[in-house]
Amino acid sequence: MSDLFDVSQETILITGASQGLGRQFARFLAARGAAVVLAARQTNKLKSLEEEIRGKGGRAAAVALDVTDIGSISKAVDAAEAALGPITVLINNAGIAIEKLATDQTEADWDAVIGANLKGAYFIATEVSRRMIARKQPGNIINIASVLGFGVMKSLSLYAISKTGIIQATKAMALELARHNIRVNALAPGYIDTDMNHELWSTPAGQQLIKGIAQRHVGAESDLDGAILLLASKASSYMTGSVVTVDGGYLLR
Repeated sequence: MSDLFDVSQETILITGASQGLGRQFARFLAARGAAVVLAARQTNKLKSLEEEIRGKGGRAAAVALDVTDIGSISKAVDAAEAALGPITVLINNAGIAIEKLATDQTEADWDAVIGANLKGAYFIATEVSRRMIARKQPGNIINIASVLGFGVMKSLSLYAISKTGIIQATKAMALELARHNIRVNALAPGYIDTDMNHELWSTPAGQQLIKGIAQRHVGAESDLDGAILLLASKASSYMTGSVVTVDGGYLLR
């Protein structure tokens, strides 16, 4: 029997691949044999990651992509497919958070967070799926949501709104694209220790957050490896419109 979790035939475009979860997804999936297109604004970090993956015998290509610049999306996908071939899996990971009370958020904050986390993700998904449809090619889109797509937290209203939107976008696109043999699912991480938040966990606020997690510890980036492999591979072939939560029991509060 073929390995249900085999991704060696997949060409995977990962947005926000320069750091954090995107970088971890790229390293992990490349190590499993996938060809990975690394997309982000910070191309210097991408080049370093590309060289690292290639140095270990993997297949990788870096492309510049600002998901908030809708006009640049088709050019970035053109560059990705010229480098490694037709995209078969998209991991919509790029995103930002601006931590302020709702009454302090500005229109510019709204545009930045919703533009990166929701609008950009939606339009790169539609660009990639149009190409899949034109090629009559099965496809797979994985949107990175969050546990804050199901609940809220003080000072993160825009992030929560964007991630709730991503969950609904996942379901809406899954319904429309199923007839084209394109699956759309979401991964909703809980609190994961990354470069961006590492200092938080040793502070009183961070310790308080950890107390709200049923397993009583923050997750490692590698704790998402199993879920991303499930969603990126044929092991999830009968899943579409699903949201896989990996949160150490945070939502059980």
